[in-house]
Amino acid sequence: MAYGPGAFFVRAWPSSQYNTNLFLFTHGVAMSSQIRVGIVGYGNLGRGVLAAIKQNSDMRLVAVFTRRDPATVTVDDPEVPVHALDRIEGFVGAIDVLILCGGSKNDLPEQGPALGRRFCTVDSFDTHARIPDYFEAVDAQARAGGKIALISVGWDPGLFSLNRLFGEVVLPEGATYTFWGKGLSQGHSDAVRRIPGVKAAVQYTIPSDDAVDRVRRGDLPELSTRERHTRECYVVLADGADAATVQQAIVTMPDYFADYDTTVHLIDEDTLKRDHAAMPHGGFVIRSGKTGTGTTQVVEYSLTLDSNPEFTSSVQQLRKELL
Repeated sequence: MAYGPGAFFVRAWPSSQYNTNLFLFTHGVAMSSQIRVGIVGYGNLGRGVLAAIKQNSDMRLVAVFTRRDPATVTVDDPEVPVHALDRIEGFVGAIDVLILCGGSKNDLPEQGPALGRRFCTVDSFDTHARIPDYFEAVDAQARAGGKIALISVGWDPGLFSLNRLFGEVVLPEGATYTFWGKGLSQGHSDAVRRIPGVKAAVQYTIPSDDAVDRVRRGDLPELSTRERHTRECYVVLADGADAATVQQAIVTMPDYFADYDTTVHLIDEDTLKRDHAAMPHGGFVIRSGKTGTGTTQVVEYSLTLDSNPEFTSSVQQLRKELL
């Protein structure tokens, strides 16, 4: 399937819980028989992308690009070169698609529009409330450059967005609920690590058992953001950091923690490495509605993931059929 220049949207509006879900838009691309891929950012998500590329014979990794000193970045494949991000302009025409693996809080809002003008891109921007603004910024640059950009391509937003849409189509009278966890959120963990005074951190999202039970019974409850989930942060402080200041910065962070009951645990680095090295996650989308003369129907889609970044990376793989 091929799309010419223009914009293509997939939107779903399940409830006031989200401003929007999944946006896909296209602006034309020329591609060789094997997709030539570049990775921007080589953290947990970047490593997962590399692993996913190895499972797809129609893809070839051209290079990894980083803001760090390339000499300090060790890639799992010794044949893949690592270049400084400021050299990426020299690869225009040599890469079919860039997979952007930076964080949603600070990296992607800058990199998405800047790189979307010169390259076709895929990212997993996941700050739900800010997706419309991010779309507008990337869309303007992709249109100007005649490129394709797929934004917010992960499992939520992404796969969960599609399942929210399916549920509403099948059960137009009802309510949609999304629960995440229990699991480690990459985006929220990254947001905590960006706070001055934080040396290392992880964040877990925990769904409310009571809220989940009420939804599964078909009660159609009206749930606030705070009633759906709690958040727990495990934080290693940098030397000299003030614990109270760091905790306040976390629990008041807009779009991430301010609307939730958030607990901050201060731990040492050895404990973080021993007890929080794994990156499991998951969640479920539930559509509860009525058919006929009031018959209760509940549809549920769920994920249980041993590795959040590896699964997200697999979703991000841009297939030929999308072009």
